[in-house]
Amino acid sequence: MMRAIEQDEAARPALHVARRLRERGFRALLAGGCVRDYLRGVAPSDYDVATDASAEQVQELFARTVPVGAQFGVVLVLVDDVPIEVATFRTDAEYRDGRHPVAVRPASPAEDAQRRDFTINGMFLDPESGEVIDYVGGRDDLARGIVRAIGDPAERFREDHLRLLRAVRFAARFGYAIDPPTFAAMREHAASIRGIAWERIGDEIVRILTDGNARRGFELLDESGLLAVVLPEIAAMKHVEQSPDFHPEGDVFEHTLRLLANLDGASETLALGALLHDVAKGECAARRGGRITFYGHCEIGEQRAIEICKRLRRSREVWERVGYLVRNHLRHVHAAEMRRSTLRRFLAEDGIDELLELARLDALASSKDLRAYEFCMTQRATIGAEQLRPPLLLRGRDLLALGYTAGPELGRILAAVEDRQLEGELTTREEAIDWVTRTFAAGSKETGR
Repeated sequence: MMRAIEQDEAARPALHVARRLRERGFRALLAGGCVRDYLRGVAPSDYDVATDASAEQVQELFARTVPVGAQFGVVLVLVDDVPIEVATFRTDAEYRDGRHPVAVRPASPAEDAQRRDFTINGMFLDPESGEVIDYVGGRDDLARGIVRAIGDPAERFREDHLRLLRAVRFAARFGYAIDPPTFAAMREHAASIRGIAWERIGDEIVRILTDGNARRGFELLDESGLLAVVLPEIAAMKHVEQSPDFHPEGDVFEHTLRLLANLDGASETLALGALLHDVAKGECAARRGGRITFYGHCEIGEQRAIEICKRLRRSREVWERVGYLVRNHLRHVHAAEMRRSTLRRFLAEDGIDELLELARLDALASSKDLRAYEFCMTQRATIGAEQLRPPLLLRGRDLLALGYTAGPELGRILAAVEDRQLEGELTTREEAIDWVTRTFAAGSKETGR
């Protein structure tokens, strides 16, 4: 295993840090998730180093450091601009804010392991000998596929409430079971997640959605009681009936879970759009003529989705795109009936790739009718990107040169020209000028069709 680490280019900065610490007489071990991932046969995405050097000594030893948590013994060391987290072996005093200890003190590696979250994350690896140092039974739990809190689960969750969501994420991502006493403590302490900053909650929710096995993640959120606390709008989807002809899979919650099961490598925006696309069905549900309807759920859903994204402290770019996906997730159903220009504008919209992927996932999670989706994909391929967004035949400066006055009417004329261009009625600049001068008097309303 040590040979594999040495051959991993991503490990080079961490190995450099550990080697330098050892040369100065300090102990230095790889710690946490990178050890877990190597034991699982997966290349780690990042590396952490644990040492008996103090934060001050680490800062003295390396030229480029960032004291991100020096009061807790945590320093980032920059090696060729790659940040390596270096933490002093420590034990923690009491936690008062559900996130950070009030104080820390230096400790041995064995003591340090006891204050970590889960056994699979509590192991060390000696980068010199390749020995895995396991004080908490992490290797056994990895082999058995179990997420288990180190020591007393209730105490671990009281110390850091975010561990509640991390347990769900690890179990879903790796396909592991959660140790029963650990899960019981999660249920008991689920309400305490409210004490965590919403930005951190949002980050964990997005990772549950995008790290893999999102359906299992949301099942665990529901079973643990966390879903009703952090996303009550999703929990409220349970028992919201749907018409069986379009939704033979069952209620809105089951439909959403099935959709999440098909997420694979989704972006944050697509994943949140998938989760929230039917978020307003409960408040829009009605029965008309023996059928269940949800009129307005796309428009109201856009509002609810944006509210939720803001609560989870997602960026403006994210919540605007998610709102677009939720509002428009059924527009493709009418694509075959659209005018040529309308269809081309639709298929050229910013975000159409994610919108059509959401449409595909939505259909697979319900009736499995992909005809509208396939029509849109065929049209995109047939028309081609250049024709979906062809160069404009006329611009504002062209109309000004023809004697038209700047103002809102100019925009309406240009839009009319573009419509006819997309319909195939105007193909050259000369045809566009001729049509405009015949159709519009300078400063007047349109007199043609």
